[in-house]
Amino acid sequence: MFDTSTDFRPSGDTTEALGRAAGVWGIEPGFWDIWGTYHATTPAIQRSILEAMEVDCSSARAIDAALEAREWSEWNRLAPPVAVLSEIRQPAELTLRLPSGSQTANVRVELSLETGEREQFLRAVAELPEKASIRLRGKSFVAKGLQLPTLPLGYHDVRIELEAAGGEKLESTTRLIVCPERAYLPPPLAAGRRLAGLSVALYGLRSRRNWGCGDFTDLTRLADWMVENRLGDFIGLNPLHVTHNREPYSVSPYLPVSVYYRNPIYLDVERIPDFENSSAAQQLRRSPGVEADIEALCASEFVEYERVSALKRRFLKLLFRTFLWRELRRETERARQFREYLESEGPLLESYALYAALDEWIHRRHRDAWDWLAWPEPYRDPDSPEVRDFALRRRHSILFHQYVQWQVDLQLADVQQHVRRRGMAIGLYHDLALATDSRGADLWAHNEFFVPGCRVGAPPDDFSPNGQDWSFPPPHSIRHRADGYRLFIESIRQNARHGGALRIDHVMRFFRLYWVPPGGDPTQGAYVRDEHEDLLGIVALESVRQKVLVVGEDLGTVQPNVREELDRRGILSYRLLYFERHDDGAPKLPHEYPRQALVASTTHDLPTLAGFWLGRDIEARFLAGVLPDDHSRQAMHAQRERDKQSLLDALFRARMLPDHYPRSVADIPSLTPELHNAFIGYLASTPCMLMALNQEDLTKETEQLNLPGTTEQYPNWRRKMRLSLEDLAGSQEGSDFAAMWRNWLEISSRTGG
Repeated sequence: MFDTSTDFRPSGDTTEALGRAAGVWGIEPGFWDIWGTYHATTPAIQRSILEAMEVDCSSARAIDAALEAREWSEWNRLAPPVAVLSEIRQPAELTLRLPSGSQTANVRVELSLETGEREQFLRAVAELPEKASIRLRGKSFVAKGLQLPTLPLGYHDVRIELEAAGGEKLESTTRLIVCPERAYLPPPLAAGRRLAGLSVALYGLRSRRNWGCGDFTDLTRLADWMVENRLGDFIGLNPLHVTHNREPYSVSPYLPVSVYYRNPIYLDVERIPDFENSSAAQQLRRSPGVEADIEALCASEFVEYERVSALKRRFLKLLFRTFLWRELRRETERARQFREYLESEGPLLESYALYAALDEWIHRRHRDAWDWLAWPEPYRDPDSPEVRDFALRRRHSILFHQYVQWQVDLQLADVQQHVRRRGMAIGLYHDLALATDSRGADLWAHNEFFVPGCRVGAPPDDFSPNGQDWSFPPPHSIRHRADGYRLFIESIRQNARHGGALRIDHVMRFFRLYWVPPGGDPTQGAYVRDEHEDLLGIVALESVRQKVLVVGEDLGTVQPNVREELDRRGILSYRLLYFERHDDGAPKLPHEYPRQALVASTTHDLPTLAGFWLGRDIEARFLAGVLPDDHSRQAMHAQRERDKQSLLDALFRARMLPDHYPRSVADIPSLTPELHNAFIGYLASTPCMLMALNQEDLTKETEQLNLPGTTEQYPNWRRKMRLSLEDLAGSQEGSDFAAMWRNWLEISSRTGG
């Protein structure tokens, strides 16, 4: 805290002022890359990022004025907008910032608990312990500590009133968020057990009954197959966030339209109750044209997002019309349940549905307006008179999208309840993406909570020598904090709902994010800090309240203190076979993996086991033009041979292969059944609490789901699983894969019980 008894004094030196401002706004002075090289954040990068955050850096005087204005905004407020407190470190102290002349005054404190309980008390300012003092703009302030009573877990408010000298009344309200120290841990894991599960891309599930894209009924059938074959206690899913479903640029579940709501493409339309009551929908379903469309979509090699989405939307509109006439206008029980859902979701769903309705309406009139940045100017502002007028005139269009999200919520809830009833200890394991599309609903509705111009990315590493630019803006942490972290809380709450575990993509975001400044490339970025203690506390609170295990994806450039803090908070680390190596490059043996972690072979962005062994990812990059030349291609293949040999050696050291098996990768051109079995056993034998086996690695598929750095050059996020659900349950191949996986679960005791 700034602690002085004199007025704010400027520096006069621009470089020095930039450095001070960068420190205040959280821009780190530099970072170490994975090769041990330090990259200093240059004044040019500091200036570019600060200006994106609306800090005037035109001169040293301007920077000093911005620093002084920020200091003033903090001291000229009676209490902070939010305070995140620990459940075990109570009674907590709230810092008040008071005019120095208020020593003889009292502060009136009114606590409002989320339960509705209220408590009021007075405290004499003179009796409060002093923390710091400052003089700004000719006024003197003093910081004092106000002790709060012991508070329960949850979200509360405290209102502070002060009658200052001269009769001036000051007041402010602070949101108090009381959090547990650790996230939730399911009873089997708390008792020392280890569990396992299967990770799938829901869109890629094949079945004879779906409409060309995996849906929630397919997910239920997959869970039944797992339960009946004793194949684990959870199903890991790709992010189910809503996307535009427009190929090839708007189908990535990791660059969604909104992180708060889910993609209607996963709905089983025929399971919605209104389907039975809609003669129009049933007649349409029986029509030769629709039957032919569904057959073609099921038979297609890849998921056809636009066609599947358009077909389902056509039916959903008929079902909504039936719901309006049969339920909503008659005020039936289902109508009451729908209204309860709308009330519980509140403005968050209203703004999303308004965006979705506008997007549909404007695109019909302007065929080239594919996102809100291309909409007519008045509609780009959610608070404009034109948008308000649309919301009044097109109420049913907005209600339609709310109805669709209600159906998504109901079907997903049914799946989680079903898998838990069938005995899965965790059930659905959801995935929260880091990103939100700059052209999507979240940016349109909540634009002020993002920093324009800058993009989030990653510095250069082995897999991306030129770094990564993920093309979406970073969060505006100051504004999130000023708003009491409401949007952040909703992102955790909404995605933890209807699941037993939540994976948080790029969990390092809570500590720092790599920002690519406007006009720069990923080699010219810097890390910007965030309020990790606040954010992790909120994650723990939502985790405990919803009884959801949390896994933090901590791959990439990770500071040592990040994993230490995640471990302390009870958040599982995320460990991959390809990356778990000693400093000399040798793979870690199973017993060297940590317990508080999830272990897996690969991710959506990396090659499958079979693809890794064949070098399919290298060839895919070369064919897509991602690699600069054939020399790079050959160098990567040479390195791959060395990596394969080190893994093969590790499998022998771990006694996962028989002595007679070949010891040189030159004699093993593909992933043999013995090698496949050994890799699965290797991972299952680790002490990690969870093991996730990717469906592609269970069934020995060679192509990965996503090839970073590509769009139309590769069928990203469109691959269907090689074996259908019917094949898994009814073929010898499916039976053999299940038997192999079940054998390792039994050997390693990875069962819930």
